[in-house]
Amino acid sequence: MKKAFAKIFCVFLAILLLFAGTVSVCAESDTALINEAATNADAGKGTLSLPCASAILMDAKTGTVIYEQNADEALPPASVTKIMTLLLVMEAVDAGKIALGDMVTVSANAASMGGSQVYLKEGETMSVEEMLKCVVIASANDCAVALAEYVAGSEEGFVDAMNQRAAELGMVNTHFENTNGLDDTATNHVTSARDIAIMSRELISHPKILQYSGIWMDTIRDGSFGLTNTNRLVRFYPGCTGLKTGSTSKAKFCISATAERDGLSLICVIMAAQTRDERNAAAVKLLDYGFAGFSSYHSDAGENTVRVEGGVLPKCQVRYEEFNALIPKGQSAYVEKLVELPDTLTAPLLAGDEVGKVAFKLNGEEIGCVPIRVTEPIEKIGFGTLFCRLLSQFLLM
Repeated sequence: MKKAFAKIFCVFLAILLLFAGTVSVCAESDTALINEAATNADAGKGTLSLPCASAILMDAKTGTVIYEQNADEALPPASVTKIMTLLLVMEAVDAGKIALGDMVTVSANAASMGGSQVYLKEGETMSVEEMLKCVVIASANDCAVALAEYVAGSEEGFVDAMNQRAAELGMVNTHFENTNGLDDTATNHVTSARDIAIMSRELISHPKILQYSGIWMDTIRDGSFGLTNTNRLVRFYPGCTGLKTGSTSKAKFCISATAERDGLSLICVIMAAQTRDERNAAAVKLLDYGFAGFSSYHSDAGENTVRVEGGVLPKCQVRYEEFNALIPKGQSAYVEKLVELPDTLTAPLLAGDEVGKVAFKLNGEEIGCVPIRVTEPIEKIGFGTLFCRLLSQFLLM
C-alpha cells in the first residue's frame, strides 16, 4: 500500500513541477494588410486617358484600386447620389427598422420632385420594395425622397444621416445636400470618384440591390407602369450587374457600374463625361482593362485543432477567415498558402486570441495573410483539478 501511495506522489510531483514551469504564450500575428494587391496598381495609372473629369476602377472584394484618374476631385454626382440613399434604406431594412413590404404614403414634398420620376401622387401608397426598384432601375427622384422621409421622418434628417454615414466610410471629399442629386439649387452637393466607389462597394454588400440593378425592364402598379434601366451596360456589357447612372447640366454624365466575370467583381466610376455615349464607352474601356489584366484569388475559411499544455482541456479549436486578393491574370495557380501555427499552445487562452496566421505568397512575395484565432476559452488547470484527474486515472489502473 505504501508503494502505491509513493507511486501516486511521485507521478503527481512530476506533473506539478511541469505544470508550474509552463508559461502562457501566444504567437504574434503578422499585421500585413489582407487586401494588398499582388501587383503594383500604380503602374497602370494615368495610361488610359479616359474622356471624363474623373474615374476609378476598384476590386469590389478587397477594395484594391486598379486604376484611377483624378479620383479625389469633389464633383457634382447627379443621381449617383442615390447610391447613398439606397444604402441607408437597405441598412434600415437589415436592422429591422423598416420592411420591404411596408407601405409608404407619399408626401406632397416627395410628389413635387422633378426630373426622373414615376409620377407619384400625394397620398398614394407604394411598398418599400417597389420604391427601391424605382430608384435603382428608373432613378426615380420622387421615390428617393419618399423613402428618405419614411426612414428618417424628414428629408433633412435623412440627408444628415447620409453625411454621417459618408464620414464613417471615410468618404473625405463628399457633402450631400439632398437625397436624389438634383442640383439646380444645390451649392455644395459633391463627391469624388473614389468616394462613389467606396459607397458602391458598401451598397452591393446587400445582395438584394444587385437583384434590382441587374433588371433591364420591369413594371410597377400591377403592371400598368413600365420601368427601363437607365444603365444600358446592364443589357449590352457582358457581366454587368448594375449599379447607378446620373446626369445633370452641372454634373454632366456620371456612372458607377458594377460587373463580374470569373469571380472577379469590379466597380467602375466615371464622372463628368461630356455625353452619355462617352460615359458608357469610358466605363467599358475601364472594365475591359480590369478584366484583361487581373483576376481574383480566393481561399476558404478553415479550422484546426491544436494541443494545449496546462489547460483544463487538452485541445482547442482555432479558426481563420476566408481570404481574397487581387492578382495579375493567370497567376492564381502560383499562389502559395502557408499555415503558421505552433504544434502546442499553453493555457490560459481566450476566445479571439491570435495564435498564428495563414500567409499567402505569390512569386515569393507575401500578398496578404489572415490571423488564426482561438474559438473557445481554455482556462489554466488548477491544483485541485489536476490532483483529481491524476487520482481518477490511478484508480482506473
